[in-house]
Amino acid sequence: MTICIFPGTFNPIHIAHLKMAQFALEHFGFEKVIFIPSHIPPHKTVDKNLAQHRYNMVKLAVSKNPRFEISDIEYKSDGKSYTLYTVQKIKDLYNIDGRVNMLIGTDAFKNVRMWYRADELIGLVHFIVFPRTGDDITMEEYKDFSYELVNAEKIDVSSTEIREKHVGRMSMEVEDYIKANELYS
Repeated sequence: MTICIFPGTFNPIHIAHLKMAQFALEHFGFEKVIFIPSHIPPHKTVDKNLAQHRYNMVKLAVSKNPRFEISDIEYKSDGKSYTLYTVQKIKDLYNIDGRVNMLIGTDAFKNVRMWYRADELIGLVHFIVFPRTGDDITMEEYKDFSYELVNAEKIDVSSTEIREKHVGRMSMEVEDYIKANELYS
């Protein structure tokens, strides 16, 4: 089975995340995209009380697409959600010989070298990089990476903007969940 993982904080998940995953299915022929919400992200300060809510919102957002899946792999481990450990577990779980395909935006991709045990991670992952406005990268900077820069429409939506303005481009289920649970107010 050809899979692609999509780890992230998803605080909250929005339409750009879903469009990235759909694009990957259509253009790379993956059988499924596995969304992996981080439990305790190591590079971001996130309200720990929101962890279960973030997981629930991703579950709602991906539920209508049979080729989208959610994984609780990071929720089952204690401590911070290091991508290296997640990738190693995915390789074992899905019996992947080569690199693990992973969706990532240019904003996060530019910081991969600062991630936990980055050299090991870089050797295990094929990054599928989606452009974000203002986050241009040059090929030379990442010649030691296995990656593709996707030629896709830039969608300017950010989780930060959604949290701060209490509006955004989300699925109706996620928006209803946020309202019902009085999140980000």
